[in-house]
Amino acid sequence: MYANLRATRFPAFMALVAVTNVSGALAALSALAGTILIEREWVVVISSGHPPSVRTGINSVVRRIDLGCSLLAPVLSALVISLASTQASAAVLALSTAASAGLQYCLFVSVYNGVPALAAPRQPRASDAERPPPVPMTVAPAEAEPTQALDWRARLADKLSVASGWESWVVYARQDVALPGVALAFLYFTVLSFGTLMTATLDWKGIPAYVISLARGFSAIVGIGATLLYPLVHSRVTTLRTGLWSIWMQWCCLLLCVASVWAATGVASAWMLMAGVATSRLGLWTFDLAVLQLMQDGVPDHERCVVGGVQNALQSVFDLLTYVVAIVISDPKDFSKMIVLSFSLVTCAAVMYTVHAYRAQKAACTSSTST
Repeated sequence: MYANLRATRFPAFMALVAVTNVSGALAALSALAGTILIEREWVVVISSGHPPSVRTGINSVVRRIDLGCSLLAPVLSALVISLASTQASAAVLALSTAASAGLQYCLFVSVYNGVPALAAPRQPRASDAERPPPVPMTVAPAEAEPTQALDWRARLADKLSVASGWESWVVYARQDVALPGVALAFLYFTVLSFGTLMTATLDWKGIPAYVISLARGFSAIVGIGATLLYPLVHSRVTTLRTGLWSIWMQWCCLLLCVASVWAATGVASAWMLMAGVATSRLGLWTFDLAVLQLMQDGVPDHERCVVGGVQNALQSVFDLLTYVVAIVISDPKDFSKMIVLSFSLVTCAAVMYTVHAYRAQKAACTSSTST
């Protein structure tokens, strides 16, 4: 059918392809906007005035729902496609998508109407009032003291402010939590996940499709387990230390993936790779929640959505770079190079977060000593 349409009515075929891709892009953009609004704004407003454990619990539940839907959606879609024809499957999936969009809108309205604070004008938090004013983006030579150096955030913001349209990046760069955000974005530059690149490599190594599916399901379950573990860990240690513990736990689990490069056989290498990736999800999603809460607590109200948007853009850039590198290193035999590169990025992320934790702890100790 599609081959005949392309051969007989090529303009109509290309228009259909364009509409499909544009619609998908708009849907992804809308979903991202909703995610930023809920995670960066609504959760903070709803949990304001409550103990920190309330915000931790809400973040965990939201992420658990997200991961649960990511686990069930492919299963249900595959079930529909296997039981019906292509046309019927497309119709069913289109109707279910429309119904879920309507349900999502109703739930949004219900929460918005049920929490009056969401409609109230933003009021500065006490922590925002105590925050020192941002460092000026430019300093006149006559006013600058030779012995006084701007910190790395101010220098980066000064460079970004030169280009028009980069105001959001300037806001992001001057945040105290910018370094943890960059560390989290580094984790998106990876093939160590059950995505298309790793799945294709596992298939090339002779791993059956059902085994890959089971491993992917186990990985998702481990990720959901991280949302249950995070509140327990957070109740005993600070958010900062929770992130520190989780990123290095992920790093330790991924050592098994690096070891798979030197495995004796391809099958053994594949099993080691799957085991390392699946177990690392526990540290990954715990770290994701820790960085999210650091940003919720540390970013001023009027800049929270801007910072959230830049954070997601940064993560998308690193995710795109993964596929760019995959084009360059396209031979499955060279997948080991991608493993080492991905592990190197995780190492950089862990080191960056450790540096941030050390600086934050040192600043806290200095502040407590001075008082």
